[in-house]
Amino acid sequence: MHVRDAMSSVVLTIGPAHTLRQAARLMSARRVGSAIVLDPDTSGLGILTERDILNSLGAGQDPDHETAHAHTTADAVFATPGWTLEEAAHTMSRGGFRHLIVLEADAPVGVVSVRDIIRCWSPAPQPAPA
Repeated sequence: MHVRDAMSSVVLTIGPAHTLRQAARLMSARRVGSAIVLDPDTSGLGILTERDILNSLGAGQDPDHETAHAHTTADAVFATPGWTLEEAAHTMSRGGFRHLIVLEADAPVGVVSVRDIIRCWSPAPQPAPA
């Protein structure tokens, strides 16, 4: 199986000036655990995850004043849709993170998470026929 088989094609993209509260609302509404942060001034992509927001809140920071820019992982690791799930899992394990931005032709086309990979490797049991 490949990343294209597991990735979520629901890509939430936010700007660096979004507050953490705004990011959390958008992530919750889309039911995703990360947002791609696109900074038009640097032409770079980063990622903001639920863990980044949690760490900020745990440190007592105000989610209405903290920006995505201050909490974005700017050195994000990217995958392509053709990577195997084993490659993605190994990369995540080695890097200690749970989300990979999936790029095709230098544009984000999805995000793959550890949960997405587990769903592919261990599909939910089907109900027994009646």
